[in-house]
Amino acid sequence: QVQLVESGGGLVQPGGSLRLSCAASGSIFSINTMGWYRQAPGKQLELVARITRGGNIDYADSVKGRFTISRDNAKNAVYLQMNSLKPNDTAVYSCNAELRSSPQSRRYDYWGQGTQVTVSS
Repeated sequence: QVQLVESGGGLVQPGGSLRLSCAASGSIFSINTMGWYRQAPGKQLELVARITRGGNIDYADSVKGRFTISRDNAKNAVYLQMNSLKPNDTAVYSCNAELRSSPQSRRYDYWGQGTQVTVSS
């Protein structure tokens, strides 16, 4: 079994900052890509940022220059530093990891339970 546990969401004023954390645990052999996705009410799930084991990073255009993704491979963890937050950043943010549970297994996607981020004055 694999679990992804997120933390760090909450309510923040426009222009404020939050830091999300996600740690993977359980039967893990290797993790390839880790990332953050978000879904606002009435909208589709969208990629926010993702980072490969080797450190290659993609950001959604809407968060470039404001959000920073990082990971700690030794801790099987990924982080999202969110600065200059805007009301339209309000969404449920979910952590994703593409990983193998054993050397023989294929890669599967695992998801955290999601954490609410609300940007409002």
